[in-house]
Amino acid sequence: MPSHKEIRPLPYTPDQLFALVADIESYPEFLPWCLAARNRKREQNAAEEIVWSELVVGFKLIRERFSSKVTLAPQRNGRNARIDVEYVDGPLKYLRNHWIFVPHDDGSCEIDFYVEFEFRNRIFEKMIGALFHEAISRMVGAFEKRAGDLYEPLALSTD
Repeated sequence: MPSHKEIRPLPYTPDQLFALVADIESYPEFLPWCLAARNRKREQNAAEEIVWSELVVGFKLIRERFSSKVTLAPQRNGRNARIDVEYVDGPLKYLRNHWIFVPHDDGSCEIDFYVEFEFRNRIFEKMIGALFHEAISRMVGAFEKRAGDLYEPLALSTD
């Protein structure tokens, strides 16, 4: 059951980073090992949007499809924006994942990222387990690079 938690300040607004992570269908353009992504269904209520998405991920000869329920809760009424991912179907026993976007006074944002999962297949678990932290760090780095490609970093004071 590998898990990874990362808190990272970034020179982008919470709204920018929220929009980036919420744009699931663009993941194959920049995310390592993401071969395809599509949103199958969307529901909107007063506080959040629910997206049922499907990803195809692959590495070397392994290719897997999994679906998840993604809850997009934008910043409102003093509550931090957050994205929660619930596993629905695929090669995993379970998946727990969240992104929380904490605003700073200078307009920038701190991301609080957490992921934990377990494969049904012990062979996959052993293969991924050895590379898990490196793979997740590359993934988070890919989101940060994508933010730099899409948005101008905020000019932050060093006071």
